[in-house]
Amino acid sequence: MEVLTTIAAVREFVAGARKRGQSIGLVPTMGYLHEGHLTLARTAREQNDVVIMSIFVNPTQFGPGEDLERYPRDLERDKRLAAAAGVDAIFAPSVEEMYPSGYATYVQVEGLSDVLCGASRPGHFRGVATVVSKLFNIVQPDRAYFGLKDYQQAVIIKRLVRDLNFPVEIITVPTVREQDGLAMSSRNKYLSPEERRSALSLYRALQLGTRLIVEGERNAAVVREAMTREILSYPDTRIDYVAVNDAATLEPLDAIRGRVLLAVAVWVGGTRLIDNMIVEVKDDVAHHDEK
Repeated sequence: MEVLTTIAAVREFVAGARKRGQSIGLVPTMGYLHEGHLTLARTAREQNDVVIMSIFVNPTQFGPGEDLERYPRDLERDKRLAAAAGVDAIFAPSVEEMYPSGYATYVQVEGLSDVLCGASRPGHFRGVATVVSKLFNIVQPDRAYFGLKDYQQAVIIKRLVRDLNFPVEIITVPTVREQDGLAMSSRNKYLSPEERRSALSLYRALQLGTRLIVEGERNAAVVREAMTREILSYPDTRIDYVAVNDAATLEPLDAIRGRVLLAVAVWVGGTRLIDNMIVEVKDDVAHHDEK
């Protein structure tokens, strides 16, 4: 496995693969890999001749006072895990390589970026859209892989690809969970044992919301309130948002119908965690959809 640190080196690596007629899959990450990232890598391995993983803690998607400086980093560990998952090359650039002095160009997906995480983290998705656009331009992959734990991010990137005519197929992979249901996240490392137990409130609230809808509840406010109560029944939890939204537009719902996104963002101690589930309501019959 190669480790590439410059844009020029990536372009040379990609040119070699293209000359051999090989397809390329890109797995963008911020590193500190867990089973969710490795599932993306293994999926990319199955579907492409060459797999490139980017490892870059992107400063433009962190707001003031967020955890940019303390975000976990361990490139040596990541290299071992990525190689075992079948990654052919890691692109691990410096901040200066991606954002040289005088950098002034950003990508903004309007509307979809303003709700849910975008409402409480202004500028976050501008940073995501910018770095993903840069990665697509640098690597020019056939396919790129994103996890559905970051559901809003996946929706935004699909819109970005459509609107800017990137010739990239976006492949989404279901959320990978710990045995007890907690969604895997690099930020889980921050949790104390007590906070780890409280972090289960996200998954259990989503299960409760899903169950209410499957059992026939169609009032979104009732579902939101039940999920909120469930989360707050755990110690050291503080809600950023509890949402029952349209899964395509991300707009809040009053009446539950069609494809519905249940999404939560919760502070557990000093750590902000997110999770979501999709419920499909068709002909007034609901079922939970992990895809």
